[in-house]
Amino acid sequence: MTVDARFEDGRTPADLPLRLRAETAEDLSVMSALLQDAVAQPSEMAWARKHRRFTVLLNRFRWEDAPAAERERRSFERVRAVLAVESVLQARTSGVDPRDGDLVLALLALAFEPGDDGAGTLRLILAGDGEIALDVECLDVRLADVTRPYLARSRPRHPDR
Repeated sequence: MTVDARFEDGRTPADLPLRLRAETAEDLSVMSALLQDAVAQPSEMAWARKHRRFTVLLNRFRWEDAPAAERERRSFERVRAVLAVESVLQARTSGVDPRDGDLVLALLALAFEPGDDGAGTLRLILAGDGEIALDVECLDVRLADVTRPYLARSRPRHPDR
């Protein structure tokens, strides 16, 4: 019987799928850096009001692998990942038409504005002045890679990277 290689069989930690959880602003800043330049479509976002969960399937640039790709002179990669936010009380969008299935959203950053007793607003800041604001009971965000990496068309360019 032939067995295909698995994503988990990677050679280094950078080859393994990400599984992260953010419960503090510091945790969130790490997650935000890894999600910079991720892209998604409104059709791949869902707010399950009854379960108080917001999820989005996105194509994440693998920033953790970029230095090795440069050193080894190989292609950069992206991977499909799920971002899940728990304890969501309210979801709002600004500058985004959630019904526009052809729209491609580029994530710039995640930011948390604390409120009372651990509650606050998680902001998904998008290119083009778009934003998704999630009022949360507490900060509980998970990121999980769900596919094998694939070749990226190019590396996103930023003055600070």
